[in-house]
Amino acid sequence: MKTFLLLAVLTALFMAVGYLVGGVPGMAIAFGVALVMNIFSWWNADKIVLRMQGAREVTDDERSPVLRTFVNDTRALAEHAGMPQPKVYVIDTPQPNAFATGRDPNHAAVCATTGLLNALTREEVAGVMAHELAHVQHRDTLTMTVTATIAGAIGMLANFALFFGNRERGGLITSIAIMIFAPMAAALVQMAISRSREYEADRLGAEICGNPHWLASALEKIDRGARSTLNQRAEANPAMAHMYIMNPLAGKGADNLFSTHPSTANRIEALRKLAAEMNIAPSGKLAEPEPARAAGPWG
Repeated sequence: MKTFLLLAVLTALFMAVGYLVGGVPGMAIAFGVALVMNIFSWWNADKIVLRMQGAREVTDDERSPVLRTFVNDTRALAEHAGMPQPKVYVIDTPQPNAFATGRDPNHAAVCATTGLLNALTREEVAGVMAHELAHVQHRDTLTMTVTATIAGAIGMLANFALFFGNRERGGLITSIAIMIFAPMAAALVQMAISRSREYEADRLGAEICGNPHWLASALEKIDRGARSTLNQRAEANPAMAHMYIMNPLAGKGADNLFSTHPSTANRIEALRKLAAEMNIAPSGKLAEPEPARAAGPWG
């Protein structure tokens, strides 16, 4: 029901921008396009998101030992959680981050950046992947993926209206609409994805990997990396920011007023409280990474 309501609201916005471009005929065309897009994105949004983010699948014949370990560990986590095996992808970008996508656990994919694999230990990567698998298990990924796809389309259509808006209604009206609809599309995505989902995914992810301290340590490193490193593909598609484990737009100091993610400090505190409840003492030092990981598989 939530997904249906989100689709209805986003479709209405899509039609409104279509009206600004071409009046009633433009609105009718936008409605038809939106219907096709809703159906298509329901089944294929995960492929769209992965393609737009420049992700590539890590297959069984992968030569990098780090990537093979990454895939094997992710599969072991999924098996431990009693879930179908997801496809595993990687994005070649220095910012440490990760996300999950797919319409259900049987059609899911998890993705990490090369920056994350280079910056984190094996245990920390496992904590991050367990968090993403938790999103898959809770079926958060359907809502996250579909809203990202359609909201991104609204933003593009709004930019189109800036140049081809109906001049009979005045260029000023079109310009104002552009200023309103593009941020509105992003805000709708942010509101649609409750911050509580991140806390719940942290909790379940910690249980899946078995040690909340792994994810807490990973979040600290990812937060620092996201603030100091730009994610160019995420910057080009800001409507997808909510899908990542950490806001990928933080490299430009994104406004926290409408942040899609809860405070990292609060998330870490919650994980440490969970570790205390599970009677898991913080490890003095996480296991050292493999020698090949020191320089990273990409040099």
